[in-house]
Amino acid sequence: MPADNFHPFAGEVAAAAIAVGEGVPSVSGLRVKLFADGADRAGMLQMAALPYIAGFTTNPSLMRKAGISDYRTFARDILSVLPPKPISFEVFSDNFAEMERQAREIASWGPNVYVKIPVTNTSGQSSADLISRLARKGVQLNVTALTHVQQVAEVSAALANYAPSCISVFAGRVADTGRDPLPIMVAALQVMRPFPSQELIWASARELFNIFQADSIGCHIITVTNDLLKKLSLVGKDLAVYSLETVVQFRHDAVAAAFVL
Repeated sequence: MPADNFHPFAGEVAAAAIAVGEGVPSVSGLRVKLFADGADRAGMLQMAALPYIAGFTTNPSLMRKAGISDYRTFARDILSVLPPKPISFEVFSDNFAEMERQAREIASWGPNVYVKIPVTNTSGQSSADLISRLARKGVQLNVTALTHVQQVAEVSAALANYAPSCISVFAGRVADTGRDPLPIMVAALQVMRPFPSQELIWASARELFNIFQADSIGCHIITVTNDLLKKLSLVGKDLAVYSLETVVQFRHDAVAAAFVL
């Protein structure tokens, strides 16, 4: 870059970046638990072999995407081959009485099973009463599809300390609306603090950096798809090397495409 075009504050910016430590992130230093989010049998087994995967989550949409047609058969099969780590299966009824029946069956499949209950039904009616009944009877729950703190407060109160439970706030979907999910997640942790049996899940991660964001605020768990988990090999990669590799890739693709001007 010509000297007369050099930004007058470039030196100060570079120094500041070094001072705060652009830092080299490390997977080994993470406190947040990584749960693999998916319903593809082969992918789940691949993730199960990784020592840093602490649990698993599924949902009806992921199951449909994976081509699963028999819910019970899939669940029992995957439970028989995965290590006994926490795993969530979701009810799929829209009727609270039927949700409760499904929840009881799902919970019977194993001591490591958490039952996912949506925060409302499709009419927007709160699931709090059902959540409270199930929690009081010792069913491990993962209450899902929350997006704001008021929902967290209602669900947390319903769960109390009756059984180990999780609250899944869909931080990725919050971010999709142009909102910063971090303040919501921090507030959720504060709301849940009186109940040590509850864990906050950062759900619907959109990029690998979300793992480090969740870790920085003390979030207990983050659910991550297999595709994102495969990027963990990039953590701590030298940025100068990554820059050069990007340039090489662009050049290679241009040559391969035989572009001319």
